[in-house]
Amino acid sequence: MNKLVLAAALASFSATGFAAPETFGVESTHTFPRFEYSHFGYSNQVQRFDKTSGKIVLDRAAKTGSVDVSIDARSVNTGYALFNQHIQAEDYFHTEKFPSISFKSTAVKFDGDKPVAIEGNLTIKGVSKPVTLTVTSFHAMPHPMLKKDAIGANASTTVKRSEFNMGKNVPYVSDEVKISIAVEAVKE
Repeated sequence: MNKLVLAAALASFSATGFAAPETFGVESTHTFPRFEYSHFGYSNQVQRFDKTSGKIVLDRAAKTGSVDVSIDARSVNTGYALFNQHIQAEDYFHTEKFPSISFKSTAVKFDGDKPVAIEGNLTIKGVSKPVTLTVTSFHAMPHPMLKKDAIGANASTTVKRSEFNMGKNVPYVSDEVKISIAVEAVKE
């Protein structure tokens, strides 16, 4: 009898004490990385990328996770076709040789069951640099239309574009660039 009670207790503990990691696919129609920089001090310009893909894995009970995102650099959208071509050229994104930008996490930091920071490597033009994305909002719930679990977040970091071989026109156009991403992802 004691063995049966012990087995039941262990089964109950393992079922409730260890949540499995959940994998979410980036929902590309609601995920838009943006970058912002000072243009000659006149104004801050904000541009975006229209095509993003990737996976987010979270185990909120264990406070672990991973993020692997790829951005199509050719999908840059400034609202002006000629400028899109200009910043895809060799002096900036050089999309002919480097068509994608990637971010791969090395650690996810939690406050309770919510991620608050994601450390990882950002790769632009073949150059990888460690960055920390600060998560400013996170939400998890069943998607009301898709009827699947979903997550959403906003996160940002600041980099120096010259460190990614994109230093043309510094300091007139700021070297510091704020990168922010609004992401939504659906459980697979």
